[in-house]
Amino acid sequence: MTIDKSWTTIRRRGSSNEFWNGLQHFLQMAKPFVNDRGFIKCPCKRCLNNASHQLEDLESHIFRNSFMFGYNQWIYHGEPASANAGMTVAGPSGGIHERDKMFDVLDDIISEDADGDAVGGPLSNEQYNDLFAALRSELYPGVSSFSSLNFLVKLMHLKFLNKWTNKSFDELLKLLKLAFPKNFLVESHYEAKKLMTKMGLGYSSIHVCKNDCALFWKENSLKDTCPVCSESQWKLQSGKRSGKNVPHKVLRYFPVGPRLKRLFATSKTAKLMRWHSTGKSKDNDVMRHPVDGKSWQEFDKRHPQFVGDVRNVRLGLAADGFNPFGNMSLSYSMWPVVLTTYKLPLWIV
Repeated sequence: MTIDKSWTTIRRRGSSNEFWNGLQHFLQMAKPFVNDRGFIKCPCKRCLNNASHQLEDLESHIFRNSFMFGYNQWIYHGEPASANAGMTVAGPSGGIHERDKMFDVLDDIISEDADGDAVGGPLSNEQYNDLFAALRSELYPGVSSFSSLNFLVKLMHLKFLNKWTNKSFDELLKLLKLAFPKNFLVESHYEAKKLMTKMGLGYSSIHVCKNDCALFWKENSLKDTCPVCSESQWKLQSGKRSGKNVPHKVLRYFPVGPRLKRLFATSKTAKLMRWHSTGKSKDNDVMRHPVDGKSWQEFDKRHPQFVGDVRNVRLGLAADGFNPFGNMSLSYSMWPVVLTTYKLPLWIV
């Protein structure tokens, strides 16, 4: 039997049905050749057939690191030594993967992870396997238009747009499970959030001094008391720390660098990040975007070197309800501080 190996050279793996179908065909071919512990040599660019892993780990390794160069005859994975590596035969096709755009998202995550910029640090093979499992799972037996991961992402998006509470989201998941008992959705908002975090949609929690003196971060991360006012980081009961450490205040930080890199990681958003230069209004008397304003034009005159590269990012800082001196009669203590980019068109921002 001749084998199609052209998929091993595809660079944009996440958006290629050919790569995915070829990889599935390769795994099915290699399955009978695992050893008695379930391990087999891994032909990704990092392992180079020198390391062995379980078969399900090969999928994430090859997807993440791509297929190694020079391994043209798959002697460790079921190809007979006399087989002709140059001829092709189509692998399995069809299924949910041909229409599921979550492959593009996963490909972006893998690119960030390879660069060491993934939010929350690099993902483990187990975390990649969880994402692949959700991506492979049909939402419901016989439904090919959605993977369970794709549906969950859209459901979380609706939650955000319509300001559903976590409790209402849990109730909806229970109803879906009751109405469609064979669906492969998560069972709670907590589980959904854990899966979203693996996709780079998480944040960092940084403890804050009770009196807002300092952050327990970097050089202060191991301290129990504030370096300025000596106030304890933790809530105390009768002067003693309770069984579970509970901080007085928490800052939720969404790292900026990885998110900016993600905007440039895909062709669509990378093009929009140049919109301020290529798509702005030609009518000088109409202001539709900050790029049309006098402040923007004055900045261009003062910093010609910065303006010379249209990829450079201009950011704006906004704070809503910020009350640093406590002189407003507001009972809540959460102050959102938002950093936004001025480069995108208004319908995106």
